[in-house]
Amino acid sequence: MWLQVLFDLPVVNKEQRKRASDFRNNLLDLGFSMAQFSVYMRHCKGREEAETFIKKIEKYMPDQGTVHMLVITDKQYESIKTFYCGTKSRLKSPDQLLLF
Repeated sequence: MWLQVLFDLPVVNKEQRKRASDFRNNLLDLGFSMAQFSVYMRHCKGREEAETFIKKIEKYMPDQGTVHMLVITDKQYESIKTFYCGTKSRLKSPDQLLLF
């Protein structure tokens, strides 16, 4: 199961840029990887763990902007088609979770 976070945060002034940067850094601290500049994703063991991360992310949300969170299954994740400069690729779910 994957949790994807998509956001559009205002970055007009210095304070807004700091809040947006803090939000991104919090996602990285939670183990998310950047898929695109405003799209971060993380593998979760199941729906319950995804809901736990959603609650954690809600605590870090800036007071302005839009944040979407999408939970998708491994099968749906693997059906994502990614293009790297015209070269098509398929994403693959991790075979085994890393434990730290």
